[in-house]
Amino acid sequence: MSFFKRLKESISSKAEAVTNKFKEGLTKTRDVFVERVDDLFSRRKKIDEDFYEELEEILIGADVGVNTVLKLIEQLRAEVKKRKIEDPAELQPILSEKLIELLKGDADAGLNLNPNGLSVILFVGVNGVGKTTTIGKMAHMFKSQGKKVLMAAGDTFRAGAIEQLETWGERVGVDVIKQQSGADPAAVMFDAVQAAKTRGVDILLCDTAGRLQNKVNLMEELNKIYRVIQREVPDAPHEVILVLDATTGQNALSQAKLFGDKTGLTGLVLSKLDGTAKGGIVVAIRQELSLPVKFVGLGEKMDDLQPFDSEQFVHALFGKWIGEDKEA
Repeated sequence: MSFFKRLKESISSKAEAVTNKFKEGLTKTRDVFVERVDDLFSRRKKIDEDFYEELEEILIGADVGVNTVLKLIEQLRAEVKKRKIEDPAELQPILSEKLIELLKGDADAGLNLNPNGLSVILFVGVNGVGKTTTIGKMAHMFKSQGKKVLMAAGDTFRAGAIEQLETWGERVGVDVIKQQSGADPAAVMFDAVQAAKTRGVDILLCDTAGRLQNKVNLMEELNKIYRVIQREVPDAPHEVILVLDATTGQNALSQAKLFGDKTGLTGLVLSKLDGTAKGGIVVAIRQELSLPVKFVGLGEKMDDLQPFDSEQFVHALFGKWIGEDKEA
């Protein structure tokens, strides 16, 4: 069975609403990146050095990342040689398959939750990346799964952060534990964990301060929050999720590297993927960090935060090729 046929069958077994969300959310990337790849594959009649150079340029332009692009081109060269491929169109399924492999990686992309009690999820990230919005959307997701959810407003320094989380709380019907602006974030976390225990909560979602990642005091603040949470719930936090803004491209990657060294990250959420034509950043992040992308933000609506799925991602980009493969 051809790769495209297998991918099509796999996608058809998944929820249509989710498939549509990936398609809509990746429109900008598809319109720019895939159109350029498409043009290259139809314009070039043979696979030569000029072809590889142009493909390399397109991939780097989509923020796939130089190291990852070099690795990918090397794999394509090997396949071309092995299968004696001459027509660029024959590379379409191979490129798609290699991208899925790069996106999958080895790490499990599911959330690590406590099956027998309270799960604590800590969110970190610089200001402006969509952290609070991500927490609100995740609260909605858990609540719609029938879980009892609580949010903690630990970003006590940014003007309006507590109010923003409260607004989300009202929208999704989830309580927010807070103190006044400027309060000690660790004290807020202590209150939140106590409240979660008393109320028999399943999921506690904790917002944290998002001042720039190179400020030592922010890292100290996070360590203090860790200690407070661990004292009350020994195996917590169960997840430490870094929220990155996909529209910032390579800058998001450097933020992830700085946070990753110091905060014991377990996974990433890539927000605002619908707002960028450089969706290739997902591939770069997945390859250059040994961390799974657990969720992606594909739009403004409450249910537009979706678990990351490498097959849905590639299908949303290269669905047109699958249709052409069927016709062929």
